[in-house]
Amino acid sequence: MTTKRTSRAAAKSVPSLHPHVLVLHGPNLNLLGSREPVHYGLATLDDINRALVGRGKAAGAQVETFQHNHEGALIDRVHQAAHDHVDFIVINPAGYTHTSVALRDALAATAIPFVEIHLSNIYAREAFRHHSYFSDLAVGVVSGLGAHGYELALEYALHHLQNRTPHGSQKTEKAH
Repeated sequence: MTTKRTSRAAAKSVPSLHPHVLVLHGPNLNLLGSREPVHYGLATLDDINRALVGRGKAAGAQVETFQHNHEGALIDRVHQAAHDHVDFIVINPAGYTHTSVALRDALAATAIPFVEIHLSNIYAREAFRHHSYFSDLAVGVVSGLGAHGYELALEYALHHLQNRTPHGSQKTEKAH
C-alpha cells in the first residue's frame, strides 16, 4: 500500500476565503480574572475568547480557541491544526514559554505562522521568565498589554492573512 504525501506548502497554496485562526492558551489561563490580577488583569478567559471570536466573525474569519493545562494536549492541538487547515496561530504558552522545547518543536514542525502573546510583561518579572523558547520562531511577540494584547495579535493575524497572494506568499508593500 502506498500513501501519497503532500507537503503542507502545497496543501496551503491558495488562501481560503475564510481564514482560520487558532488561539491557544496554556496552563493556568483558565484561572484568569481571579489569578494574580496585578499581573494578569481582571478579564476572564471567557471574556477574551468571546471578544476574539466576535472580532473574527466580523472580519469573516473563523477564530477557534483552545485552553489546556497539559503540555501534551497543546502539542496534539498544534499537530491537529495542520490537518484542520489553520492559517495562523495566536499562542500564549504561559508557563511553558520558559520550559517546553516539545511545544516549540510542534510549532516548528507544522510551520503555521504564529504570534506569541503574554498578558504580563515577562521582562519586568522574575529572571527565569525572560527567556522564551518560542520568540525566535514567532512572527511577533506581544507582551505586557493584558487582554488587549490578544486583540492586537488577532488583528495582526487577520492583516497578515488578508495580504497573502494567491500563491500563499505575502504581498510586498511599496514605499512612496
